[in-house]
Amino acid sequence: MDRNRMQLAKLVFGLALVVSPLAITTGCNLMATAMYVVSGQNTPAEFTGLKDKRVAVVCRPVTALHFRDSSVSRDLGKQVSQLLERNISKIELIDQREVFEWADENTWEDYAEIGKALGADMVVGIDLEEFDLYEGQTLYQGRANVRLLVYDVNHGRDPAFEKNLPQAVYPPNAPIPASDNQESHFRRKFVGYLARQIAHHFYSHDSTVDFANDSTAVH
Repeated sequence: MDRNRMQLAKLVFGLALVVSPLAITTGCNLMATAMYVVSGQNTPAEFTGLKDKRVAVVCRPVTALHFRDSSVSRDLGKQVSQLLERNISKIELIDQREVFEWADENTWEDYAEIGKALGADMVVGIDLEEFDLYEGQTLYQGRANVRLLVYDVNHGRDPAFEKNLPQAVYPPNAPIPASDNQESHFRRKFVGYLARQIAHHFYSHDSTVDFANDSTAVH
């Protein structure tokens, strides 16, 4: 169990212990909440077609974003690939260096095309439509918009899975002072958070894993 969830569970257990005898029901509800925090909640994958497949993860930023932050698509694609490799059995991920090299050296229109060129069975395409670290000039609060597409390279050019993800906001509840973190550190945390939001569509996962994002964003 991660440290943040353990701390939250201890807090809820503590509240349960101090309830009065007249509030036994409330105490039981608090205990149940604590057990939920400890055990988490398993959420099934939305798309399960990557198992036993050779997969290319390709992140494509919009043109303006590409020039403003040219490395974010590479970092995001790499982290999504790592998560898929760790959590999906019998999956073969095409090395991100090979993906980057082909995408940089060739003109391509769609994800199925790059997948075919790389010998992939499936392509996880990530359209990165927005990526920003700042809320104003002195506060961090990352925001990103992503369109997620999956192509079966051997079955035409229509996506096998397609979804516009809700806007990712990190930390979700309030910005944090930029003076508390170096930009590179906050950027790394936000890219990691965004990678999990994308990768979770493809394997069963604990939906409470990012429960304490406001506190972890500053560490």
